[in-house]
Amino acid sequence: MKFSSELKSAILLKRYKRFLVDLRKDSGEEFTVHCANTGKMTGCADSGFKAYYSTSDNVKRKYPHSLEVTENEQGQLICVNTNMANKVAIEAIENGLIPELAGYQKLTSEVKYGHENSRIDILLSSQDQVDCYVEVKSVTLLETNGQGFFPDAETVRGQKHLRELMHIKHSNQRAVLLFIVMHNGIENVAAAQHIDKKYAQLFAEARLQGVEIYAYKAQVTPQEVKVIEQLSVLDT
Repeated sequence: MKFSSELKSAILLKRYKRFLVDLRKDSGEEFTVHCANTGKMTGCADSGFKAYYSTSDNVKRKYPHSLEVTENEQGQLICVNTNMANKVAIEAIENGLIPELAGYQKLTSEVKYGHENSRIDILLSSQDQVDCYVEVKSVTLLETNGQGFFPDAETVRGQKHLRELMHIKHSNQRAVLLFIVMHNGIENVAAAQHIDKKYAQLFAEARLQGVEIYAYKAQVTPQEVKVIEQLSVLDT
């Protein structure tokens, strides 16, 4: 998935109020950009990181620039715009890069479902097979030795999604949790029990009950974010 506009680079100064980030251009000019990420972004937005931002032509926006990618001290690129995860997943499914989700005739996004007032990220359907409900999660938290974790903060919403997926599985339809790894340094994924114990418990329960869980790594560049390989999802 290519970015909507050409990304320009700057130096990251600080993130604050969750959705705002201050950057500095090579000229020394400082400015504020929007950040579409509700997580803690641990290890993804440290002061001094190189940052790549896009620019919108919407004149009504208070902050015309958006933070898209950061580069850590190891030179690893991270897509911090979580809105990209669904787009990357959809592109990968449509291009046949996720074999487990291939063979469906129709792909629909943001469909209401479940009994907790939820919307599924992707609904795959065909006349000759049961519906497949796919919940997409962006993974950017890297700890030691390439180990990636989700979530990076307690997530009541994420807990709800796991319960909804189990409900879908019990109704004899396919339920899939799809991790899109958007950090070039991550080599495998696990539920972050040390961050959200309840999520990790529900994750383990969902796996036992037959919810399918996959992780696919996306290569992040300043031009695009594209699925390149499947990663292992470790037990908690």
